[in-house]
Amino acid sequence: MKIGIVGAGNIGSALTRLFRAAGHEVTIANSRGPESLADLSAETGARAAAMEDAVRGQEVVVVAVPTNKIPSLPRELFASTPADVVVIDTTNYYPQQRDGRLDGIEDGGTESEWVEQHLGRPVIKAFNTIEATHLQPGAKPAGSADRIALAVAGDDVRAKSKAMALIDGIGFDAVDAGTIAESWRQQPGSPGYLKDYDVKGVRRALAEAIAERQPEWRATPNSPGTYESPA
Repeated sequence: MKIGIVGAGNIGSALTRLFRAAGHEVTIANSRGPESLADLSAETGARAAAMEDAVRGQEVVVVAVPTNKIPSLPRELFASTPADVVVIDTTNYYPQQRDGRLDGIEDGGTESEWVEQHLGRPVIKAFNTIEATHLQPGAKPAGSADRIALAVAGDDVRAKSKAMALIDGIGFDAVDAGTIAESWRQQPGSPGYLKDYDVKGVRRALAEAIAERQPEWRATPNSPGTYESPA
């Protein structure tokens, strides 16, 4: 499968390694240009490219940039992308630690609905409930008793099924978490966030989630601070 990854931070780099290990053709891009990705490209065999080339001609595009950088992506990045291309949103909103106040999220929308509005594309929400450092060591063959499960939300059944099959193929079980409007069930602060549960555990956590964003996951007048000293 041809996969583009926009963002080469911890999540983007880990997914590059996993997708390549599974035999996928990967193109990766970031805001600093292809030259900054030479080491990752040499290590994995992924193609380092300009951001537009990480989107053009792909079957799946993974968006793995900080949430507050979403509005800075090129406005026409997805303008000519065919409707059948699956766009996966891995982002999490960290208002006190990194992102500051993002009104569309603070006003009550889900994080991925806000991302959809800025990208101009429907997305599938996935890979946001696991620590980046757990992705490679956590991948296990299908049927393993301790296999980690990941929540996957989205409105398009075909796109969601494709994303779930991709997740299974790199070593994780996938759990249907409902629609994008329900993706608050897997946002930061939810019961399953960063827990590395199995399928039963993820389903239980999704069912126990509440829609109200807790104070520690809302912006303050001093936001953003840092991960060491949230504001």
